[in-house]
Amino acid sequence: MKQSFTSENEAVKSMKAVYATDLSAPSEACIRSETCTEGLRSVGIDALHLINVIEVSPRSAVAPFNLETAKESALMREKGLLEERGFDVETHVVRGTPYRRINDLAEEVDADMIIAASRGGHGWLERSLIGSTTVNMARTAVCPLLIQRVEERDVGAGVSGDGIFSRVLHPTDFSENALRAYNEFQTIRNGVVEVDLLHVIAAEQKRMGVREAEADERLDELGRQLEEAGMEVDTRIRYGDAVKELLAEEAEFEPSLVLIGSRGVSRLRRLLLGSVSEEFIKRGESNVLLVPPRRGKEGAGAVRGAP
Repeated sequence: MKQSFTSENEAVKSMKAVYATDLSAPSEACIRSETCTEGLRSVGIDALHLINVIEVSPRSAVAPFNLETAKESALMREKGLLEERGFDVETHVVRGTPYRRINDLAEEVDADMIIAASRGGHGWLERSLIGSTTVNMARTAVCPLLIQRVEERDVGAGVSGDGIFSRVLHPTDFSENALRAYNEFQTIRNGVVEVDLLHVIAAEQKRMGVREAEADERLDELGRQLEEAGMEVDTRIRYGDAVKELLAEEAEFEPSLVLIGSRGVSRLRRLLLGSVSEEFIKRGESNVLLVPPRRGKEGAGAVRGAP
């Protein structure tokens, strides 16, 4: 079934997001960045729920009482920065396990997106800086998760890319999970200018006679639908290991965002996040929009109007 993408000239849907912050300098750099705020506004996000989670150590069942007051004060500073950019902002300081409380808030306010910041890099030490919270969010997110890459610059830290949603790399294996991620173009369409659609054929698949022509035809069909919505589209087929080829395509295309799907359902999803998704989140340099399985009565495997 063909996806119908709305024209870029039509009004942008008003959306709200949960913005997770640890109140660190990199996190505040994201909030101060026009790359971040203008990107969010371009796709219709105008309401933000800023959340900071006080993680209580298992060894000490309670955190210092004055810590919550300090966190609230810092959060109000970030709220002011976002309100200056025209966002409606609510703040939340809570205690508990970060990824659980962030997901709880996203469900409570019916958020369209969760936003978190991380650092990317190719070395093991740099990859470890992404932090366990972001990894756990990637494995459990109840709605699309935008991971903003923080990069060091001469004038301080900032968000990677010139416009979060402007130049999108979308890897697809044509599975339900990949098509669910593809459908997210409907949400971010007003911020997108260029799209690179990528399909990787593993070496063993090539030996088994996987037809490149069939994959090329399916990429072309996906591309035509995006072109009809005013996006510039290119398609690419690579051969080899999916993660390596995705990283190679990222280096060549230099996207502002990688739009990718995760796999797995219900409470098992923390164990079932696709290895390609997780490895790229740890090793890639670009911002990432990770689209999880759908929730609700239609089921985690449902795909909305996928081609």
